Amino acid sequence: MTKTHRVLGLGCILALVGSAGAQSIDPAFATNYSFTDLGSIPGVPTLYGGITTVNGDPNTLLIGGNANTIDGAIYSVGLVRDANNHITGFSGPAVRWGEGAYNDGGLTYAPNGALLASRWPVNQLGMSRAGSHTTDKIVDLAALGVESSHAALNFIPLGHPGANKLKTVSWEDGEWGELTIVPDGTGTYDVTGYTAYPASRLGGGPEGFAFVPIGSPLFPTPTMILSEYSAGKVSVFDLDANGDPIVASRRLFMDGLTGAEGAFIDTLTGDFIFSTFGGGDRVVVVQGFNIPGPAPLTLAIASLSLAAARRRRA
Repeated sequence: MTKTHRVLGLGCILALVGSAGAQSIDPAFATNYSFTDLGSIPGVPTLYGGITTVNGDPNTLLIGGNANTIDGAIYSVGLVRDANNHITGFSGPAVRWGEGAYNDGGLTYAPNGALLASRWPVNQLGMSRAGSHTTDKIVDLAALGVESSHAALNFIPLGHPGANKLKTVSWEDGEWGELTIVPDGTGTYDVTGYTAYPASRLGGGPEGFAFVPIGSPLFPTPTMILSEYSAGKVSVFDLDANGDPIVASRRLFMDGLTGAEGAFIDTLTGDFIFSTFGGGDRVVVVQGFNIPGPAPLTLAIASLSLAAARRRRA
Protein backbone atom coordinates (compact mmCIF):
# COMPACT_ATOMS: atom_id res chain seq x y z
CA MET A 1 0.00 0.00 0.00
CA THR A 2 1.13 3.55 -0.70
CA LYS A 3 -0.18 6.66 0.95
CA THR A 4 -1.16 8.21 -2.37
CA HIS A 5 -4.65 6.81 -1.76
CA ARG A 6 -5.00 9.50 0.89
CA VAL A 7 -5.99 12.03 -1.76
CA LEU A 8 -9.55 10.74 -1.86
CA GLY A 9 -12.20 11.57 -4.40
CA LEU A 10 -15.81 12.22 -3.42
CA GLY A 11 -16.87 8.72 -4.42
CA CYS A 12 -14.26 7.16 -2.14
CA ILE A 13 -15.25 9.39 0.75
CA LEU A 14 -18.93 8.43 0.43
CA ALA A 15 -17.98 4.76 0.36
CA LEU A 16 -15.91 5.15 3.52
CA VAL A 17 -18.77 6.90 5.30
CA GLY A 18 -20.88 3.85 4.70
CA SER A 19 -18.36 1.61 6.49
CA ALA A 20 -18.18 3.68 9.68
CA GLY A 21 -20.94 1.77 11.48
CA ALA A 22 -19.00 -1.51 11.58
CA GLN A 23 -16.63 -0.43 14.35
CA SER A 24 -16.60 -2.46 17.57
CA ILE A 25 -14.58 -3.08 20.73
CA ASP A 26 -12.88 -6.49 20.70
CA PRO A 27 -14.74 -9.01 22.94
CA ALA A 28 -11.66 -9.35 25.17
CA PHE A 29 -12.19 -5.71 26.27
CA ALA A 30 -15.89 -5.10 25.63
CA THR A 31 -17.01 -5.85 29.19
CA ASN A 32 -14.95 -2.96 30.57
CA TYR A 33 -14.83 -0.52 27.64
CA SER A 34 -17.36 1.17 25.39
CA PHE A 35 -17.23 3.80 22.66
CA THR A 36 -19.25 6.71 21.34
CA ASP A 37 -18.89 7.86 17.74
CA LEU A 38 -19.28 11.65 17.87
CA GLY A 39 -19.29 11.95 14.08
CA SER A 40 -17.75 14.81 12.14
CA ILE A 41 -16.98 18.27 13.52
CA PRO A 42 -18.80 21.10 11.72
CA GLY A 43 -16.28 23.48 10.23
CA VAL A 44 -13.31 21.09 10.04
CA PRO A 45 -12.46 20.23 6.43
CA THR A 46 -11.72 16.66 5.46
CA LEU A 47 -9.36 14.87 5.92
CA TYR A 48 -8.74 14.74 9.70
CA GLY A 49 -5.25 14.61 11.26
CA GLY A 50 -3.90 14.64 14.80
CA ILE A 51 -6.01 15.50 17.82
CA THR A 52 -5.52 16.86 21.35
CA THR A 53 -6.96 19.46 23.72
CA VAL A 54 -5.59 22.94 24.28
CA ASN A 55 -2.88 22.99 26.92
CA GLY A 56 -4.54 24.07 30.17
CA ASP A 57 -8.02 24.04 28.61
CA PRO A 58 -9.43 20.50 28.44
CA ASN A 59 -12.73 21.79 27.09
CA THR A 60 -11.29 22.99 23.78
CA LEU A 61 -10.32 20.40 21.19
CA LEU A 62 -7.60 20.89 18.57
CA ILE A 63 -7.69 18.79 15.40
CA GLY A 64 -5.95 18.85 12.04
CA GLY A 65 -7.94 19.42 8.87
CA ASN A 66 -6.91 19.04 5.22
CA ALA A 67 -4.32 16.67 6.62
CA ASN A 68 -1.20 15.75 4.64
CA THR A 69 -1.53 18.77 2.34
CA ILE A 70 0.09 22.17 2.13
CA ASP A 71 -3.36 23.66 2.86
CA GLY A 72 -3.59 21.81 6.16
CA ALA A 73 -4.47 23.77 9.30
CA ILE A 74 -5.32 23.21 12.96
CA TYR A 75 -8.91 23.85 14.04
CA SER A 76 -10.41 24.37 17.50
CA VAL A 77 -13.88 23.56 18.81
CA GLY A 78 -15.52 23.60 22.22
CA LEU A 79 -16.42 20.30 23.88
CA VAL A 80 -19.66 19.30 25.58
CA ARG A 81 -19.25 17.02 28.61
CA ASP A 82 -21.74 15.08 30.71
CA ALA A 83 -22.00 15.05 34.50
CA ASN A 84 -19.04 12.67 34.68
CA ASN A 85 -16.92 14.84 32.36
CA HIS A 86 -17.09 12.42 29.43
CA ILE A 87 -17.10 14.16 26.05
CA THR A 88 -20.53 13.87 24.40
CA GLY A 89 -20.33 16.38 21.54
CA PHE A 90 -19.16 19.73 20.23
CA SER A 91 -20.47 23.11 21.36
CA GLY A 92 -20.45 24.73 17.93
CA PRO A 93 -18.72 24.86 14.59
CA ALA A 94 -14.94 24.74 14.66
CA VAL A 95 -12.77 27.73 13.76
CA ARG A 96 -9.33 27.84 12.24
CA TRP A 97 -6.91 27.89 15.17
CA GLY A 98 -3.59 28.15 13.38
CA GLU A 99 -1.17 26.88 10.81
CA GLY A 100 -0.86 23.15 10.21
CA ALA A 101 0.50 22.41 6.75
CA TYR A 102 1.05 18.68 6.18
CA ASN A 103 -0.41 17.84 9.60
CA ASP A 104 -0.66 14.12 10.27
CA GLY A 105 -1.42 11.78 13.19
CA GLY A 106 0.79 13.46 15.80
CA LEU A 107 -0.26 16.60 17.68
CA THR A 108 1.02 17.05 21.23
CA TYR A 109 2.32 19.62 23.70
CA ALA A 110 5.92 19.70 24.90
CA PRO A 111 6.77 20.38 28.58
CA ASN A 112 7.34 24.09 27.85
CA GLY A 113 3.90 24.47 26.27
CA ALA A 114 5.05 24.41 22.63
CA LEU A 115 2.73 22.52 20.28
CA LEU A 116 4.48 19.84 18.23
CA ALA A 117 2.95 18.61 14.96
CA SER A 118 3.97 15.73 12.73
CA ARG A 119 4.24 16.67 9.03
CA TRP A 120 3.65 14.00 6.36
CA PRO A 121 4.82 13.30 3.63
CA VAL A 122 7.58 15.89 4.01
CA ASN A 123 9.14 14.04 7.00
CA GLN A 124 9.24 17.09 9.25
CA LEU A 125 8.38 18.21 12.75
CA GLY A 126 6.59 21.53 13.16
CA MET A 127 6.67 23.57 16.38
CA SER A 128 4.51 26.44 17.61
CA ARG A 129 5.61 28.40 20.68
CA ALA A 130 3.24 28.57 23.64
CA GLY A 131 0.48 31.01 22.69
CA SER A 132 1.50 31.07 19.02
CA HIS A 133 -0.80 30.12 16.17
CA THR A 134 1.89 29.90 13.53
CA THR A 135 4.50 27.26 12.81
CA ASP A 136 7.51 28.94 14.38
CA LYS A 137 10.07 26.22 13.61
CA ILE A 138 10.33 23.29 11.22
CA VAL A 139 12.86 20.49 11.69
CA ASP A 140 13.92 18.24 8.81
CA LEU A 141 13.74 14.77 10.34
CA ALA A 142 15.13 13.03 7.26
CA ALA A 143 18.47 14.66 8.01
CA LEU A 144 18.45 12.93 11.41
CA GLY A 145 17.78 9.52 9.87
CA VAL A 146 14.02 9.28 10.43
CA GLU A 147 12.46 6.90 7.92
CA SER A 148 10.09 8.55 5.45
CA SER A 149 7.83 9.73 6.54
CA HIS A 150 7.37 10.76 10.14
CA ALA A 151 3.67 10.47 10.99
CA ALA A 152 3.05 10.72 14.75
CA LEU A 153 4.73 11.46 18.07
CA ASN A 154 3.99 11.64 21.77
CA PHE A 155 5.67 12.05 25.13
CA ILE A 156 5.57 9.13 27.56
CA PRO A 157 3.64 10.24 30.65
CA LEU A 158 4.80 9.96 34.24
CA GLY A 159 4.34 6.52 35.76
CA HIS A 160 5.29 4.69 32.58
CA PRO A 161 8.77 3.36 31.77
CA GLY A 162 10.75 5.94 29.81
CA ALA A 163 8.67 8.82 31.23
CA ASN A 164 9.13 12.17 29.41
CA LYS A 165 10.86 10.61 26.39
CA LEU A 166 9.58 11.73 22.99
CA LYS A 167 8.64 8.73 20.85
CA THR A 168 7.89 8.77 17.12
CA VAL A 169 6.55 6.50 14.40
CA SER A 170 6.67 6.63 10.59
CA TRP A 171 3.93 5.61 8.15
CA GLU A 172 3.64 3.11 6.53
CA ASP A 173 6.49 0.75 7.34
CA GLY A 174 6.28 1.51 11.03
CA GLU A 175 9.75 2.61 12.06
CA TRP A 176 9.62 3.39 15.79
CA GLY A 177 12.12 5.71 17.40
CA GLU A 178 12.96 8.41 19.89
CA LEU A 179 13.85 12.07 19.39
CA THR A 180 16.23 13.90 21.71
CA ILE A 181 15.19 17.54 22.12
CA VAL A 182 16.61 20.46 24.07
CA PRO A 183 15.15 23.97 24.54
CA ASP A 184 16.60 26.41 21.98
CA GLY A 185 16.01 29.54 24.09
CA THR A 186 13.22 30.86 21.86
CA GLY A 187 10.28 28.78 23.09
CA THR A 188 10.86 25.89 20.69
CA TYR A 189 13.37 23.05 20.64
CA ASP A 190 16.46 21.85 18.86
CA VAL A 191 16.31 18.19 17.88
CA THR A 192 19.78 16.91 18.68
CA GLY A 193 19.43 13.23 17.92
CA TYR A 194 17.29 10.33 16.80
CA THR A 195 17.43 6.68 17.82
CA ALA A 196 15.50 4.01 15.91
CA TYR A 197 14.40 0.84 17.71
CA PRO A 198 14.13 -1.90 15.04
CA ALA A 199 12.67 -4.44 17.48
CA SER A 200 9.65 -2.14 17.91
CA ARG A 201 8.84 -1.66 14.21
CA LEU A 202 5.04 -1.64 14.01
CA GLY A 203 2.68 -3.14 11.45
CA GLY A 204 -0.77 -2.01 10.41
CA GLY A 205 0.31 1.34 9.01
CA PRO A 206 0.72 3.10 12.38
CA GLU A 207 -0.42 6.64 13.06
CA GLY A 208 -1.33 8.35 16.34
CA PHE A 209 -0.53 6.66 19.64
CA ALA A 210 -1.07 7.33 23.34
CA PHE A 211 -0.34 5.64 26.66
CA VAL A 212 -3.02 3.85 28.66
CA PRO A 213 -3.47 5.40 32.14
CA ILE A 214 -1.83 3.24 34.80
CA GLY A 215 -4.25 0.93 36.62
CA SER A 216 -6.86 0.84 33.86
CA PRO A 217 -8.93 -2.38 33.82
CA LEU A 218 -7.34 -5.31 31.92
CA PHE A 219 -4.02 -3.47 31.64
CA PRO A 220 -1.85 -4.75 34.49
CA THR A 221 1.37 -3.49 32.91
CA PRO A 222 2.28 -0.19 31.18
CA THR A 223 0.63 -0.16 27.77
CA MET A 224 0.52 1.87 24.56
CA ILE A 225 -2.62 2.24 22.42
CA LEU A 226 -2.19 2.76 18.68
CA SER A 227 -4.31 3.88 15.74
CA GLU A 228 -3.50 1.50 12.88
CA TYR A 229 -4.51 3.53 9.85
CA SER A 230 -3.85 0.96 7.13
CA ALA A 231 -5.36 -1.97 9.04
CA GLY A 232 -8.46 -0.06 10.17
CA LYS A 233 -7.91 -1.08 13.79
CA VAL A 234 -6.83 0.16 17.21
CA SER A 235 -4.37 -2.10 19.00
CA VAL A 236 -2.52 -2.17 22.33
CA PHE A 237 1.06 -3.14 23.19
CA ASP A 238 2.91 -3.80 26.42
CA LEU A 239 5.93 -1.51 26.92
CA ASP A 240 9.51 -2.50 27.63
CA ALA A 241 11.80 -0.80 30.15
CA ASN A 242 12.54 2.04 27.69
CA GLY A 243 8.87 2.74 26.98
CA ASP A 244 8.95 1.06 23.55
CA PRO A 245 6.18 -1.28 22.32
CA ILE A 246 6.80 -5.02 22.54
CA VAL A 247 5.59 -6.11 19.11
CA ALA A 248 4.84 -9.70 20.15
CA SER A 249 2.42 -8.42 22.85
CA ARG A 250 0.04 -6.82 20.33
CA ARG A 251 -3.66 -7.28 21.13
CA LEU A 252 -6.60 -6.08 19.07
CA PHE A 253 -8.62 -3.46 20.94
CA MET A 254 -11.03 -2.09 18.31
CA ASP A 255 -11.87 -3.18 14.77
CA GLY A 256 -14.02 -2.21 11.81
CA LEU A 257 -12.51 1.26 11.39
CA THR A 258 -11.55 3.20 8.30
CA GLY A 259 -8.48 5.40 8.57
CA ALA A 260 -7.82 5.48 12.33
CA GLU A 261 -5.53 8.51 12.65
CA GLY A 262 -5.00 10.76 15.68
CA ALA A 263 -4.84 9.63 19.31
CA PHE A 264 -4.82 11.17 22.79
CA ILE A 265 -5.91 10.50 26.36
CA ASP A 266 -8.40 12.96 27.86
CA THR A 267 -6.90 14.48 31.00
CA LEU A 268 -10.25 14.75 32.84
CA THR A 269 -11.55 11.20 32.30
CA GLY A 270 -8.79 9.02 30.86
CA ASP A 271 -10.95 8.40 27.80
CA PHE A 272 -9.10 7.47 24.61
CA ILE A 273 -10.02 9.87 21.80
CA PHE A 274 -9.10 9.25 18.19
CA SER A 275 -9.86 10.78 14.80
CA THR A 276 -10.24 9.15 11.40
CA PHE A 277 -8.68 10.19 8.12
CA GLY A 278 -11.53 9.25 5.80
CA GLY A 279 -14.18 6.90 7.12
CA GLY A 280 -16.45 9.92 7.31
CA ASP A 281 -13.78 11.93 9.17
CA ARG A 282 -15.03 11.27 12.65
CA VAL A 283 -14.08 11.59 16.30
CA VAL A 284 -14.52 8.52 18.52
CA VAL A 285 -14.43 8.44 22.34
CA VAL A 286 -13.61 5.22 24.21
CA GLN A 287 -14.55 5.06 27.91
CA GLY A 288 -13.39 2.75 30.70
CA PHE A 289 -9.80 3.84 31.35
CA ASN A 290 -8.54 5.30 34.62
CA ILE A 291 -8.16 9.04 35.03
CA PRO A 292 -4.48 9.79 34.28
CA GLY A 293 -2.08 11.44 36.67
CA PRO A 294 -0.86 15.01 36.10
CA ALA A 295 1.17 15.69 32.98
CA PRO A 296 4.84 16.68 33.32
CA LEU A 297 3.98 20.28 32.38
CA THR A 298 1.31 20.44 35.08
CA LEU A 299 3.76 19.15 37.67
CA ALA A 300 6.42 21.61 36.54
CA ILE A 301 4.02 24.55 36.87
CA ALA A 302 2.89 23.32 40.30
CA SER A 303 6.52 23.02 41.45
CA LEU A 304 7.32 26.52 40.26
CA SER A 305 4.23 27.92 41.99
CA LEU A 306 5.15 26.18 45.24
CA ALA A 307 8.71 27.50 45.04
CA ALA A 308 7.45 31.03 44.42
CA ALA A 309 5.07 30.79 47.40
CA ARG A 310 7.90 29.65 49.63
CA ARG A 311 10.05 32.61 48.51
CA ARG A 312 7.21 35.02 49.30
CA ARG A 313 6.80 33.54 52.80
CA ALA A 314 10.54 33.84 53.34
